[in-house]
Amino acid sequence: MWSELFLIPFLTGLAMAVLLPLLGCYLRLRDEWLAALAYAHIAAAGALTGLMLGIAPMLGGVLAAGGIGLGKYALARRLVRGVVYPLLLLAGWSLALLITANFPLAERLGHALFDGQLYFSDMTQLVWVLAWTVPAIVLLRILSKRLLLSHVYPDFFRLRGMSAWPVQGGFDLLAALSLAMATMSLGVMGSFALIFVPPWLAFRRAPTWRRGLLLSLLIGVLAYVCAFALALGFDQPFGPVLAICLVCVGLLLA
Repeated sequence: MWSELFLIPFLTGLAMAVLLPLLGCYLRLRDEWLAALAYAHIAAAGALTGLMLGIAPMLGGVLAAGGIGLGKYALARRLVRGVVYPLLLLAGWSLALLITANFPLAERLGHALFDGQLYFSDMTQLVWVLAWTVPAIVLLRILSKRLLLSHVYPDFFRLRGMSAWPVQGGFDLLAALSLAMATMSLGVMGSFALIFVPPWLAFRRAPTWRRGLLLSLLIGVLAYVCAFALALGFDQPFGPVLAICLVCVGLLLA
C-alpha cells in the first residue's frame, strides 16, 4: 500500500473523496444532483474527443466540462428547468459511445473512463488533482454564503440590485471542472456515487447544514478508503467496488 505504485492512486482518489461530497451537498441543495452525472458524461466525451484531436484526454475533458459549465446558465434560460441536465447527459453519453464505436484507438480509454482508471494515476495526475482540489474547496467556502442565500431567499440579489449570475455561474463552472477532474481518475459512475450518496444520507440525518457537510465528508472518505482496500485486496476494478460500498452504506443508514 505504501509503495508508489498504489500510494499515488490512493492519494489522487482521496482528494476527490474530500471534494465531491462537499460539492454534492450544494448540488442537492439546489436540486441539481443530476448535474454530476451530466458533467461526468460530458467530460468523458471531451476526453475521447481530445484523444481523437491529438491533445491530452484530461485537457479535452476539462475544456468540454468547463465550456458546458460556463454555457449552462444561458442554456437554462432558454429551456424548461430540469431539462438541461438530462439533455447534456444524453448528449455526452451518445457522443462518447459513438467515438468508442468508430475509433478503435478510443475504445480502451472509453472503457477506462466509464469503469474508472484510478490504478493508472501517476504523479502528474496527482499534482493536477491536488492543485485543483485545494483552491476548489476555498472557492466553495467563499461561495457558500451566497449560494445558501440564493436558495433560502431567492429575491435577495434582485432586491439589493445585484446579479446572481457570478455566484451561480461560478458554482456551475466549479462543479463542472471538479467532475471533469474526478472522471479522469474515478470514472463516470464512481464520481457520481461519491457526489450523490454521501449528501443524500447527510440530508436525511444531519440536524444542521454544517453537520451535514461534515457527515457527508465523513461518509465519502470512509467509503472511499474501504472501497480502495477491498478492490486492492480482491484485485477488482475500483469504480464498481466504490459504488457497491456506497450503495451498502446508503441502505444501512437510510
